[in-house]
Amino acid sequence: MAITFAEISEDEELGRRVLSRARLIAPCLDSLDPDTEPGRDAIAILRGVVAELPATGQSRMRSLSRNGTAITLAAIASAFEGDAEASLRAICGAVTNGGAQPRGSFPATSPIAGLWPEGRYS
Repeated sequence: MAITFAEISEDEELGRRVLSRARLIAPCLDSLDPDTEPGRDAIAILRGVVAELPATGQSRMRSLSRNGTAITLAAIASAFEGDAEASLRAICGAVTNGGAQPRGSFPATSPIAGLWPEGRYS
């Protein structure tokens, strides 16, 4: 049995949104049993994320339009910065990529180098 929104928040919509975002960070959440230690840890982290989210209103407001009557609220993704994101990844054993480093090997020369001279990348 996987972790469900009901274990995260009483508000179904909020629980589903937080759980959906958390699955992007830690894909193993669907395979965690909520009755195991890792499952209970994940639930505690997600409940903490929900608890840290400010209520809908001025604290989440990012912009306000007047004649167009539009309000822009902060995204749920911002709630997963820092500790919550790292903790979820640790539960799944995910290794974070340390920046925008390439994942693979690339040839030092290319076939186009004969047509257009290229400089080496540093």
